[in-house]
Amino acid sequence: MAKSKHDQIARRIARKRGGKYPPKKGADIVNAREAIEVEVDPNKFSDGIRQLQGYHKPRYLAVPNSLVPLAKKRTKGLKTGVMDENGNIVKRAG
Repeated sequence: MAKSKHDQIARRIARKRGGKYPPKKGADIVNAREAIEVEVDPNKFSDGIRQLQGYHKPRYLAVPNSLVPLAKKRTKGLKTGVMDENGNIVKRAG
């Protein structure tokens, strides 16, 4: 069975940045330094940002490369950062 784009991105980022996927609850990937939520649908960015609330460490929304500009626009003025699908930070968390 083929893995979804969401699963592919989450597993790649978990390997690169540390942490485990799938988590029990909350953000998709949580490690000692950050909390990361993967969203592949721009209509669900708000849901992803909401999933990250309550974490007292840098929070990131990870999206496919093609959605990075939309994610940066959606998180403008928020403390939520943005990562591309390879786990590279394109907007630092506040």
